[in-house]
Amino acid sequence: MTDVTIFHNPACGTSRNTLALIRHAGIEPTVVEYLKTPPSKEQLRELVAATGQGVRALLREKNTPYAELGLAAPKWSDEQLLDFIVRHPILMNRPLVVTPLGTKLCRPSEEVLELLPVDHLPPFTKEDGEVVQDSGVRRG
Repeated sequence: MTDVTIFHNPACGTSRNTLALIRHAGIEPTVVEYLKTPPSKEQLRELVAATGQGVRALLREKNTPYAELGLAAPKWSDEQLLDFIVRHPILMNRPLVVTPLGTKLCRPSEEVLELLPVDHLPPFTKEDGEVVQDSGVRRG
């Protein structure tokens, strides 16, 4: 089976749709419910590096202590931001997906398609009824 991991929050519709898309591809991923089992600072550092984006790209603002902690301020270093995520895992945006083709924050959920090491998928219907068409384009 293909090595796919999703950092998942089951309360998030985007995360649920992304997980469903992975399973639609015939892949049963490793599901990490990061609010129950938060990644370590080192794991976070590796995930950020693998995305090719900065730490701020992984920060979630909505329904988190982001504003209360003043995290929009440019004074915070990446290491400090990682410390905040370790202390408050809800600050990690989701879903983050890791596959042999790369690591990516999959918002919207169909962003996961380019990471799935499978052929073209049939259409997929998201929870809200939106139909996702797979272009067949993959990283590689």
